[in-house]
Amino acid sequence: MDKVSYKDSGVDINEGNALVDKIKPLVKKTFDSNVIGSLGSFAGAYEMPSNFKNPVILSSTDGVGTKLRLAIDSNRLDSIGIDLVAMCVNDLICNFATPMFFLDYYATAKLNKDSAFEVIKGITDGCIEAQCALIGGETAEMPGMYHNNDFDLAGFAVGIAEKEDLENKKAKIGDILIALPSSGIHSNGYSLVRKICFDKLNMKFDDLLDDRKIIDILLEPTRIYVKTFKIIKDHINALAHITGGGIIENLPRTLNGFGAKIEKSKIKNQEIFSFLSKYIEEKELYRTFNMGVGMILSVSKENVDFVLQKSDGYIIGEVQNDSKIDII
Repeated sequence: MDKVSYKDSGVDINEGNALVDKIKPLVKKTFDSNVIGSLGSFAGAYEMPSNFKNPVILSSTDGVGTKLRLAIDSNRLDSIGIDLVAMCVNDLICNFATPMFFLDYYATAKLNKDSAFEVIKGITDGCIEAQCALIGGETAEMPGMYHNNDFDLAGFAVGIAEKEDLENKKAKIGDILIALPSSGIHSNGYSLVRKICFDKLNMKFDDLLDDRKIIDILLEPTRIYVKTFKIIKDHINALAHITGGGIIENLPRTLNGFGAKIEKSKIKNQEIFSFLSKYIEEKELYRTFNMGVGMILSVSKENVDFVLQKSDGYIIGEVQNDSKIDII
């Protein structure tokens, strides 16, 4: 038998090395003064910020679900990396952690450095928006595990918080609930969206909804709330990232055992949710999608005006002394 190379088995080391060289300038744009070294070591190094009294390190990991399937099938790879960063850093700030750095994992059947570059460029764009450094990652070429143009993504974010914020920042009875708008569906519920739009209705990517292509609406990147959080964090008691499970399942995670009354008529949702409501029961809508609400802030009444002035938020409800989430 003739001798076989790694490339013969489907793994091209040179392509991977070429990708690393191509992304280095992008990655460097995300660095801050706490990054030690450069891309390419065995581990990323980050110096602890010095302006914390009792620092606590927090971490979060996530993916983008089957939104990735739409990105691959439509060959629209430029923004899915933003989604990846958003899903991780938006979780961190719910524990009052300021994101410090991010790492990514990209696994594919056969590495195409141009496609991978598009994805990683999106990740660097997300890191710049989230004001955190991309200090490392892994690109895995795995023939036999993935097929054709398929790939998978995972993200890992690390943040820092004051210990007293973790212990003392809690929702209180009578707090006003302020919604921060989502940019659309974000990165949850796409298996249901795909089933309705493409399996049941046989829609095409270029079909229009509210004068926009449906693929543009569905691939709108998840909004990153880090900058807003940094401005208002001292004036809020709690915040909930509205992801899978919707308002019904995510809001209770921040309410310290209390309940809430949400006025449905005050929620400002996008046309895509009105469209989906024709095919999905309302209860299912509210436990699957964010319905136009990306974050819900719990705010003491004396701080409401400040938060409204410093954000694009609006009032949707109030914390109440029971354990129910009433959307009326």
